[in-house]
Amino acid sequence: MQKIAFIILFFFFFSTSLVAQHQEIHLPPHLWKGKKSVAEDSTSLLFAFKHGKVHGNLRYFFMATENQGHLTDTYANAAGGGLFYETAPYKGFQFGVGGYFIYNINSSDMSKVDPYTQTSSRYETSLFDLEDLTNKNDLDRLEELYLKYNFKKSHITAGKQLINTPFINLQDGRMRPTEVGGLFGEIFPGKKNKLEGGYLYEISPRGTVDWYGIGESIGIYPNGVNVNGSKGNYKGNIESKGIYLLGYTHQLPRGQSLKLWNVYVENVFNTSMLQWDMKQGAWVAGFQYTQQQAVKDGGNEDPTKTYFSVDQKSRVFSTKLGYEQGQWKTSVNYTRITAEGRYLMPREWGRDPFYTFMPRERNEGFGDVNAYVGKINYVFPKAPLKTSISYGYFQLPDVKNYALNKYGLPSYTQLNVDLSYEFTDFLEGLEIQALYVHKTNQGETYQNEKYIINKVNMSNYNLIFNFHF
Repeated sequence: MQKIAFIILFFFFFSTSLVAQHQEIHLPPHLWKGKKSVAEDSTSLLFAFKHGKVHGNLRYFFMATENQGHLTDTYANAAGGGLFYETAPYKGFQFGVGGYFIYNINSSDMSKVDPYTQTSSRYETSLFDLEDLTNKNDLDRLEELYLKYNFKKSHITAGKQLINTPFINLQDGRMRPTEVGGLFGEIFPGKKNKLEGGYLYEISPRGTVDWYGIGESIGIYPNGVNVNGSKGNYKGNIESKGIYLLGYTHQLPRGQSLKLWNVYVENVFNTSMLQWDMKQGAWVAGFQYTQQQAVKDGGNEDPTKTYFSVDQKSRVFSTKLGYEQGQWKTSVNYTRITAEGRYLMPREWGRDPFYTFMPRERNEGFGDVNAYVGKINYVFPKAPLKTSISYGYFQLPDVKNYALNKYGLPSYTQLNVDLSYEFTDFLEGLEIQALYVHKTNQGETYQNEKYIINKVNMSNYNLIFNFHF
């Protein structure tokens, strides 16, 4: 009887407390009705939420790849949108949340493979979901969910967030960028110094809709081959508790700056970088030095399942010399990756930081590289139009030199032409970008078209519409 009485009382009080939450069917929906009065007390939590900011984005992306001869061509049309909200500061704290949805509205069959090489689309697939190439509609992602603490000009953020560092960055060249989860901060101890870094425990790579642990995230993109030529097999086989990042920037006299970065991936590898930049009048110059080595077994004690071979290390030298005057920016750039081993950084995490980087290709996964790139940028003075032309020659190891060529990419030349226009007045907020990429083979392919398709002797076309509000 006591148990029955207790249950009756529990349900009585519980149901009474829900009366205010019950939605009558004859009333209009009011789940988002909010508070009718406007908070005037700037020290209240309600004030912080009422005076927060909402940002939105609508995005359309057309991409097509044209391969040589009978090799399969692909195209994609993606459209989506998202909202982001951040509160006003409350005693230094801010809360942020944002999400995005994507639709595959008319595209090639992403799951279809080329009949001659048994390979699928390389570029278009990452507009959608690399883990499910048949997914066309369920492409939504909680992208940001964080608590930020601001003090002076510095801040520390905990949760799902966006960061841009040399090795882990947005790499936004598709519908949505790479996101990270963890603790990350930017601190300014003095006018000439900047400290940034933190601990990351999860990543949602570009071209995915889920969140992954650090070890899980390595291998979502193609695995290439092991150093002995066997098929890469590290997806789902890498164990890591997280990433520790630390960066330091110091402003030197006469337009110079010095950057130091270290990325320690527990149980996998460590990467360190030194970068010096200078601007004197119209002249600019830069130098980077990067070195890497495995940590423990490189991710897995089985050499056939590891990410970073313990027998390899890498060193990278990258330089820039340029002239910037008025609307013009020009530079010549050179990168050398030594023959001691492959430069490795999970492509799921970001793009290369080297001065010779060009969109739609990377030097990650290669050793014994000589890269030469010239860049010209011009901004029209009387129109919101920006133009960029870059051309590069990338001398890579032979495609069968597996120890130094992870992805079977031959030497190549690459041309990029990039145009972007930002509307004003009635169409303010609308941006259009057009990118054309052409790559030509400069190496031996042994009459095997798997070294050609989506790699060389191909063109890639991109047209992107963005509306920010």
